[in-house]
Amino acid sequence: MERLLTMFEQADPFSTWWPTIAALTVGIVITVRTLMSGQRCPNDNQIKEQIVVVTGGNSGIGFEIAQALAGRGGRIILACRNTQAGERAAAIIKRELGCHTPLSSLDDDENPADRYFVEARYLDLCSLHSVHHFAGQLMAEFERIDILVNNAGVVFANTQVPTADGFERHSQVNYLAPFLLTHLLLPHLHRSEQGRIIFVSAHAHQAAKIDFDDPLNVGTWSVKFHAREAFAHSKLCVLLATRWLARELKGTSVTVNCCTPGLVRGTRHLRNSPLMSSICVKAVTYPWMWLFMKNAYEGAQCAIRLATDPQLKEVTGEYFNDCEIVESSELGQDKELAKKLYMQTIKTLESVTKLTVDREAYGMDLELETETDSELRLETPAEREPEAETKRAAEGEGGKEEGQRQPLE
Repeated sequence: MERLLTMFEQADPFSTWWPTIAALTVGIVITVRTLMSGQRCPNDNQIKEQIVVVTGGNSGIGFEIAQALAGRGGRIILACRNTQAGERAAAIIKRELGCHTPLSSLDDDENPADRYFVEARYLDLCSLHSVHHFAGQLMAEFERIDILVNNAGVVFANTQVPTADGFERHSQVNYLAPFLLTHLLLPHLHRSEQGRIIFVSAHAHQAAKIDFDDPLNVGTWSVKFHAREAFAHSKLCVLLATRWLARELKGTSVTVNCCTPGLVRGTRHLRNSPLMSSICVKAVTYPWMWLFMKNAYEGAQCAIRLATDPQLKEVTGEYFNDCEIVESSELGQDKELAKKLYMQTIKTLESVTKLTVDREAYGMDLELETETDSELRLETPAEREPEAETKRAAEGEGGKEEGQRQPLE
């Protein structure tokens, strides 16, 4: 032991380059990690008593968004396919926030966690019927919705197995179902003093392929799309729909923006990734993932700013990265393509479901604001078939396209 201590005492750090190289390496790693972690939300604004819906809020980025907004006073609804995981996430959020609540501000018998409203609700984006049911429950229970964060999504799903509604999984989960949910909740978002809609896109939209005559790719996805391409296409659709929906909502109290969390590790999105294919691959790639990818907390910062910053009250139809407005791909700025996609999406969803609200079915007693608020239910194939037969008989064999849906009021 004494010999080892003597060696350290007599060591000369300037007699070799290794300490300098080690210091430079550590400095570079820290610098790269800091740059890649992105910008933090630049404010701590409160959203007291605002009602916030976060899809996919039981894990990953959605969990971090929900926890941050709950800590700022929001009433959080976690929309999750796995309700048990959602309930665990809600309990964790309340417990962790309660641990940081000053006891001096509470009554003697009050549990700090009880100050926070966080609960889980069932929502399966693979089912449009589930989207309708979820929206109906919310609109029956709450008089308004203040913030909607469309965060949930999938990547590396099997493109050859469509959903029960007949759509490619990336397309429905990442785009069509959030689009439907947003339109169903629009009447309640209008009742908010300043409703905010936030869509989560991805850098991958820049690599997307899209056909102008068939922007949803409902006729070509099964033969042309790899999982990566399907994911990129769905995220470009999210961005384009954000652009056009902002135009439709111009002049209202509701804003709609889109953000990318960046490259994020530690989420369930990577469970089907080739990077997670084996222990050896994980061991090789994880250090690089740690260095060049954000964690879930860092990936949530942009959405948190969009939900809370009063400076963004009038900002709508924009694409954000690292808490700032940035340019998207050229396709993501194409207004004609955005309009074409939006109109085709409306037409496609109207062929499967109705974007309306049934007040009696959900015990609602609300003033109707638009003519589309009269009914909320999913048409079954049996209900649609007689209508289809009647329409074919009226239009003849050639058929005529339905007129485009009028812009939202």
